[in-house]
Amino acid sequence: MRIVIVLALVGILFSLGSALFYLMRDKGTTNRTVNALTIRVGISIALFLFILFSYWMGWIEPRSY
Repeated sequence: MRIVIVLALVGILFSLGSALFYLMRDKGTTNRTVNALTIRVGISIALFLFILFSYWMGWIEPRSY
């Protein structure tokens, strides 16, 4: 479970970094920055839904301290 979450977070950070790279390189002349940010939002929503589904299925449980 942790591996899936960590991979999704790495994907989010990679997409954010590529959006910054395209923003600096293209100076707003192409849609590559928007596409990279759209992918980041999609991965974030998918991760949130996956965590909710995992909780519903009982794969993960909240910790009590």
